[in-house]
Amino acid sequence: MEIAVLLKPVPDPAQYDKIQIDPATGILVREGLKTVINPEDKHALEAALQLKEQYGGRVALIGMAPASAVETFREGLAMGAEEAFLCSDRAFAGADSLATSRVLAAAVKKAGPFDLVLSGSTSADGGTAHVPSQVGELLGFAHLTHVIQFEIGSDGLASVRTKMENGYRESRGRLPLVLGIRRELNTPRYISLMGIMAAQGKPVHVWSLDDLGLDKGKVGLAGSPTQPGKLYQPDMKRKGEVLQGEAWEVAQRLVGIFRSTGILG
Repeated sequence: MEIAVLLKPVPDPAQYDKIQIDPATGILVREGLKTVINPEDKHALEAALQLKEQYGGRVALIGMAPASAVETFREGLAMGAEEAFLCSDRAFAGADSLATSRVLAAAVKKAGPFDLVLSGSTSADGGTAHVPSQVGELLGFAHLTHVIQFEIGSDGLASVRTKMENGYRESRGRLPLVLGIRRELNTPRYISLMGIMAAQGKPVHVWSLDDLGLDKGKVGLAGSPTQPGKLYQPDMKRKGEVLQGEAWEVAQRLVGIFRSTGILG
């Protein structure tokens, strides 16, 4: 079984206090931030590795991030994936979920063919839950998100359970599929020392805009229907006044202030 796992490097939670947004573009400044694998993507990768152990085949990692995220992909390779495809180009910066999905779908087509595409349902730094469905539409694959259980038979027929607000839904379909995985599905495996050593020899292919043959106007900020709004720093300056005197005098003064500002009638 040929499986692609969409892996997104997200800022390390330990560095959330260092996250900045470019005031001119409204884009998250990712340069210099340590990244980790998006938590739900780890569960997607675990599901892919279990299928590989059951049926054989290949697990490939596909993601879009700055070139500095190569080491984050090495972690996924250490878990057991065979190779990684990192889409990295300045033209991809500022992408919303649709522009991101265009890049990922193009990479899946170029690296494939694949029987199954797995990803986390949501990302820790976005949380839109748009990407699995959008990638599925762009690939022409059936797709489901919020998957909490699934099985794929040797005949290629999948039984999938997805979480809903007050229950779950069961669906059946044939490969190829795109599934967005929730963390309830499994527990990701620990990375072994042998896995870390093996990951250093596994290929990480870095693809640019030209490598994917995409239109520059369809990716990044230029290709994003969702645009960041204007950002501004709130004025935190406040006027202070110290009220002195007896308690009844201070209370009377406060009532007068409240009335003058309209808080009290």
